[in-house]
Amino acid sequence: MQKLDGQINGKSYRGPKNHPRGWKSDNLTPRCGLGHEPEFSGMLGLSTMPGHGKPNLENPGQTASLRRGQWVHMLMISFHCRAVICLALTGCFLTGCNVGPKYHTPPANPPAAYKELTPNDYKNTDGWKVAQPKDDALRGKWWEIFADPQLNALEEKVNVSNQNIAAAAANFLAARALVKEARSQLFPRVTTNPAITVQRPSATMSSGKAGGSTSSSTSTFADYTLPFDATWQPDLFGRIRNTVRSATYGAQASAADLENTRLIVQADLAADYFQLRGEDALKQLLDSTVVDFEQSLDLTRALYETGIDSEEAVAQAETQLEATQAQDAALGIQRAQFEHAIAMLTGQPASTFSIPIEPLSSSPPAIPIGVPSQLLERRPDIAAAERLVAQANAQMGMARAAYFPTVTLSAAAGLESTSVASWFTWPSRFFSMGPAAAETLFDAGLRRATVEQFRAQYDETVANYRQTVLTAFQQVEDNLASLRILSVEIQYQDTAVKSAEKSLAIAKDRYKLGLDPYLNVLTAQTALLSNQETAVNLRIQQMTASGGLIEALGGGWNASQLPSPVQLTSKVP
Repeated sequence: MQKLDGQINGKSYRGPKNHPRGWKSDNLTPRCGLGHEPEFSGMLGLSTMPGHGKPNLENPGQTASLRRGQWVHMLMISFHCRAVICLALTGCFLTGCNVGPKYHTPPANPPAAYKELTPNDYKNTDGWKVAQPKDDALRGKWWEIFADPQLNALEEKVNVSNQNIAAAAANFLAARALVKEARSQLFPRVTTNPAITVQRPSATMSSGKAGGSTSSSTSTFADYTLPFDATWQPDLFGRIRNTVRSATYGAQASAADLENTRLIVQADLAADYFQLRGEDALKQLLDSTVVDFEQSLDLTRALYETGIDSEEAVAQAETQLEATQAQDAALGIQRAQFEHAIAMLTGQPASTFSIPIEPLSSSPPAIPIGVPSQLLERRPDIAAAERLVAQANAQMGMARAAYFPTVTLSAAAGLESTSVASWFTWPSRFFSMGPAAAETLFDAGLRRATVEQFRAQYDETVANYRQTVLTAFQQVEDNLASLRILSVEIQYQDTAVKSAEKSLAIAKDRYKLGLDPYLNVLTAQTALLSNQETAVNLRIQQMTASGGLIEALGGGWNASQLPSPVQLTSKVP
């Protein structure tokens, strides 16, 4: 662009200096009488001589005759033409192909039915029964099935105060933000960088001679720029779309991990709670046993003082009582540890947390187990593993897209002038636009190795998914076997307790009549206490196995609760 000088209507005009920012219209800046620039428009509102892009200075009246409405109309026509072209190109870009592999959920081959508990076993499980098919499935607050108000209150605290759940929730929110970051690549990026720069060229450089004399025409001037830059990379081969899919599947896996963490903490709390109540039941048993042993010791001492029994019997009674008292006191250690664990799970300091003593009284509820195929949709850890497989599949698409060129559309426009008065006028505009393509011609096998890497990682996630499914079936079968066998064992154990009570009553009667020594009473008492403790422990195991089965079945969760891609990008979490 050349510098223009001339006289129009008695006023002196000077064209702009060459500008480094792309193409710029011939902006006529008057030396005096500022404010008349709209009369002399640039590309659309100023007449030009044929074959030239410079204004027609020989006939300025012809240029001045164009009204503001005329060049605005011409500008709109040009804008519409460009818009049609852009829309056509956009349609072509949006129909780009996806070079990634199509995703299919890996087959897990679940069994037709569970092995450890069949309908034929129901008649032998009087202490515990499976819910009938007509019963409702587990819901979100699965612990309410135990009908324990204290447990319900503690579980509610877990959902809001447990720090492991809070950490998992924060991790999900971070994964959710990654989806929005990846999705932003689908849209153009627009930036601006306004600047006001005062410049004075070197006089010696402008003269063209090193160390030459200064030029009188060299002067200081200001450069006022308001640029706007836009870039867009159309997703022709699915690289960005696969990036979005990968982030979406990762966020869904993170959401499933959050629910799995929540389920684990809730199940741990239920197990600790039943263990604590079991310790309270053992404490109640040993307290009553200590009282019985004290009465037996008093009886033995009375018989010894009357000469009916020996000093050996008194020593045996004292030993039995003191050993039972020690065992009773030792229960406090286990109970304190379970109480502290519950405090930690509910997000409270152990020093300020306590649970009143109350013996275990809950009975195992009827649990709807469903069929094995439903387990794939009910366990959050299985859902998380499956989403990681989908993420690895999308990452293979990202790696394959590297074989194809990348197209970038760029555009720049703005206003620039050496005078603040003419900065925001139409002649001060400039713009540039055009596409660019980039393609790797040689990378020594880098892209092929990257595809192989992601393929191997995909195979790893498939193996992990299938292992998670196998582990889930194992856990369900383990707990079903435990509950089935425990229900039978408890029946036998209750019968054993009744027999031990009968044996003790006979031994006491014979001892009081002097027919048998105190050793027979001691043996019967020890046998009864042992059988009673076993019965309590079996019921503790039965309750914890019930909670374990609910955890193995996924609690009340379902894969349909995973957030959809639309929910992941919404403003409300």
